[in-house]
Amino acid sequence: MTKKKILLLIGDFVEDYEVMVAYQALELVGHQVDAVCPGKKAGEFVVTAIHDFEGLQTYTETRGHRFRLNATFDDVRPEKYDALFIPGGRAPEYLRLNPQVLGIVRHFAETNKPIAAICHGPQVLAAAGVLKNRTCMAYPAIRPDLAAVGSHWAEPNAQLDGAHVDGNLVTGPAWPANTAVIRELLKLLGTPVGV
Repeated sequence: MTKKKILLLIGDFVEDYEVMVAYQALELVGHQVDAVCPGKKAGEFVVTAIHDFEGLQTYTETRGHRFRLNATFDDVRPEKYDALFIPGGRAPEYLRLNPQVLGIVRHFAETNKPIAAICHGPQVLAAAGVLKNRTCMAYPAIRPDLAAVGSHWAEPNAQLDGAHVDGNLVTGPAWPANTAVIRELLKLLGTPVGV
């Protein structure tokens, strides 16, 4: 297996499970994962948010862990990466306002490199203008955002644990889909999956 270099694009109040599981699983299989946040350097932290589904009209949110960045955002050269991963949580709401973030996303889309986004992560893809005529999943509450940019909706199952693949794009609706999203991303990277 060839070691791949994956850019993990995050910010404060990224969803805890989505960032922790993705980082650890991708490193476990031997890939290099650079976790970056605009305005922060390697060694600094982002604060995560823990979201849960408790039978209310929307998810609940509590403060999560501190997640240490291992790379500096200003040093990112997207051409040096093999894939992009954008977890959800609150971070995508403001990451999508950063022109440099949008430029990075466009690089991956234009070069047809694998992109994985989960939960609210597709908000960043929508803002970058890379979802027109693409089919994807996301947290159901952002379905109108995706429709507004011409994306087609892949309905998640009731357990929110599935993933959808459209070419180089892998998406999922929430942290229960971590396994499915990571599995599909690994397949796109050519990394052996399963027993």
